[in-house]
Amino acid sequence: MAEMTEITPMMKQFRSIKEQYPDALLLFRCGDFYETYCEDAIEASRILNITLTHRSNGKTSAPTEMAGFPFHALDTYLPKLVREGKRVAICDQLEDPKLAKKLVKRGVTELVTPGVSYSDTTPSKDNNFVACVQFGTDKKRPTVGVSFLDISTGEFLVAEDSEDKIQKLLSNFKPKEVLFMRGKRSDFEAVFGRDWYTYELDDWIFTMQAAKDKLLKQFGTQNLKGFGVDSLPNAVIAAGAILHYLDMTQHLQTDHIKHLGRIEQDRYVWLDNFTIRNLELTSGMNSEAKSLLDILNYTVSPMGQRLLRRWVTFPLKEVRAIRARQTVVEYFFRNPDLRDELRDLVGRIQDLERLVGKVSTGRIGPREMLQIGRALEAIDTIKQLCLPADNKMLQTMGENLMPCSDIRTRIQTEIDPNPPAVANKPGVIAKGFSEELDHYRNLQNNAREELMRIQNYESEKTGISSLKVGYNSVFGYYLEVRNTYRDRVPDDWIRKQTLVNAERYITPELKTYEEEISVAEQKASELETRLYMELMLATLEYVADMQSDAILIAQLDCLLSFAVCAAQNKYVCPDVDDSLVIDIRQGRHPVIEQQLPIGEQYIANDILLDNNGQQIIILTGPNMAGKSALLRQTALIVLMAQIGSFVPAESAKIGVVDKIFTRVGASDNISLGESTFMVEMNEASSILNNLSERSLVLFDELGRGTSTYDGISIAWAIVEYIHEHLGHAKTLFATHYHELNEMEKSFSRIRNYNVSVKEINGKVIFLRKLSRGGSEHSFGIHVAKLAGMPPSILKRANEVLAKLEGENLAEDKKKVQTLSKPMQQIGAERGGMQLSFFQLDDPVLEQIRDEVTKMDINTLTPLEALNKLSEIKTLVGGK
Repeated sequence: MAEMTEITPMMKQFRSIKEQYPDALLLFRCGDFYETYCEDAIEASRILNITLTHRSNGKTSAPTEMAGFPFHALDTYLPKLVREGKRVAICDQLEDPKLAKKLVKRGVTELVTPGVSYSDTTPSKDNNFVACVQFGTDKKRPTVGVSFLDISTGEFLVAEDSEDKIQKLLSNFKPKEVLFMRGKRSDFEAVFGRDWYTYELDDWIFTMQAAKDKLLKQFGTQNLKGFGVDSLPNAVIAAGAILHYLDMTQHLQTDHIKHLGRIEQDRYVWLDNFTIRNLELTSGMNSEAKSLLDILNYTVSPMGQRLLRRWVTFPLKEVRAIRARQTVVEYFFRNPDLRDELRDLVGRIQDLERLVGKVSTGRIGPREMLQIGRALEAIDTIKQLCLPADNKMLQTMGENLMPCSDIRTRIQTEIDPNPPAVANKPGVIAKGFSEELDHYRNLQNNAREELMRIQNYESEKTGISSLKVGYNSVFGYYLEVRNTYRDRVPDDWIRKQTLVNAERYITPELKTYEEEISVAEQKASELETRLYMELMLATLEYVADMQSDAILIAQLDCLLSFAVCAAQNKYVCPDVDDSLVIDIRQGRHPVIEQQLPIGEQYIANDILLDNNGQQIIILTGPNMAGKSALLRQTALIVLMAQIGSFVPAESAKIGVVDKIFTRVGASDNISLGESTFMVEMNEASSILNNLSERSLVLFDELGRGTSTYDGISIAWAIVEYIHEHLGHAKTLFATHYHELNEMEKSFSRIRNYNVSVKEINGKVIFLRKLSRGGSEHSFGIHVAKLAGMPPSILKRANEVLAKLEGENLAEDKKKVQTLSKPMQQIGAERGGMQLSFFQLDDPVLEQIRDEVTKMDINTLTPLEALNKLSEIKTLVGGK
């Protein structure tokens, strides 16, 4: 900020507060507006698209940039600032300006950050997690602790594990903000990258004692044993640091944070960030593409939407838990009337989870409070529907649901059926609940009628027919009497004003009524506020029960969503067990089949993978034939089965997998100096270093990022390693390297398949059907034709292709066949000799070959032979 020689008291106050929050954009409450000044105003104007203006800053100081908006529009503008990654300090007036003798007292009441906000800055379908990372100090066994908190819902979770597993959690939870110790930025970025909004905290916060003090105070316990986190010291420190951060950001109302949950990663399928991205689980590769989450999402509550996202990225490994979900989905599938009734009721509950959070912080409006009452009423009905259900899981849900009848009755009795949105407006409390409040309201609403009553009463009493009640700002309400009736005025009337033709009087009753009217509005407002606060405090006692209800309703919403999805899309219930077999009959890609043109049917295919039989499928076929779709649909069907959903197939037997790995497509990571090939190798290395017997591995076109020779060599070696590796992970390997088809002859658990096509009159028809055996043709030129490549290029490409295919095929095949032996045997026979799959194809050598072929050595003289040798030497660059 520029130096100012003389500034106004208010700007001095602004500067003093701004100095306390230098890294935040300060919203400064000034009357009915939130204003921003100086650099903050320039930023706010740009982000919010509001007018940038100037205000006077004192007699000798230059005008200051200013931009602002009405205070009641805070919920509109604040989310925009936070989504831009801004920390926003909200500076409010701490006293009534009418009562302030000088400058109004102001102070920051909330520091809103991308990860921490009570305001509605996050879409309801998303969680708004702030995360904290704590690096362990044990060099022999390096671990990382992490905590996640959504302050809007009260969810508080921790985990401690290796760096790669914590990286996976960050990718799955997608926190809006990540905290870590000051000075640890290089360590953080080395492990987790730079694609996070981060904030550094002082090192003293990251101690076990500081963390325990915070957590024990928060939960009101003597120790943390009940949360099962004793063996996770770094996670405990990370959790304590988040609570410190809440204090720092003025988020002091945290009564709804009542539990610390442990993320037990061993219960869930391993999905690294590559797999989540490649399979498009939660978002498509572009803004128009649909994800698996989009297809499965028939939820009707924000809580269900948030939980479904988590289920998709955390598939289960335990067969019993998976089958429990399946039984509910099947029950709803067979009872559509109950399913529809429950969905209607769940839809009425809306976002109970976040409403409960607002109760705890005292930021809940009357309409939202009334919504809690409606939600509890719907929960009561859901409970009654679940209890008699012929399904154990539903019965248990019914038993655990708590309708909180007492507070529900109070809410529905005390809150007006059509209340205002905010508590400081009149009309919050229902009529008939408080006699005193009704009296004040009647005074306000029936003032005219009451004055007429007084006027008529006094007129009849005195016989003054022309008596009128009036009002002026000097002495309030009065009775006006014409001079002709002056002799009828009672002795207890008090004369206040004399006019030419009349006198004005007040009476004790009129004065009392005037005083009542003047204070009625204030009394009504104070009473409504007190009654509403009493109701809100009573509701606080039910926060834990309502949070539990919200969790159960979210689960119910997800299971209902699966049932609707299954009915809509003709899915079947998969048979999930502990075997090592994946047997999918007539499987379909759940996303692609929804995006086909009307009337076009998806071509279904069978897939069988078995650790001891058909462990690895080498999949060949032309571009655009559907190899990638087949790989992805296999993984998606397995994943859908393990979250409890039905699947797009005629039948499916799924032996649970513990890890799903994909190496599908690649792009340069220029910011980190990594090429396409480096990205490929990093992802492939991660897969090969984490294989188990229950892993499902998908490779699509591995090795394209380097030369043909290197690509085939690496692809061959990787397939061979997976085949020979203990555990025999199930693998689908799509490739254009047809040479890999030779592996089937020497490796017992490798099978060749191709996605078939037909070539009719020079045109390619994609059948998209999986067939036994390898493919020898890529049809790349046909694909180029479909893409609109110029005819001259296509013609030349066909000529070159014919020439290349006609040369050296037998020799190449022979060399590839030598590889069809175990790796150790090849190394011994080769003695480390480098592989060479193809002969060099050089135009100069071709010309020399043609010259030598045309020579008749029987008639060639010695001189002619020397001359010809000289010509050949010249061709190769000799002198």
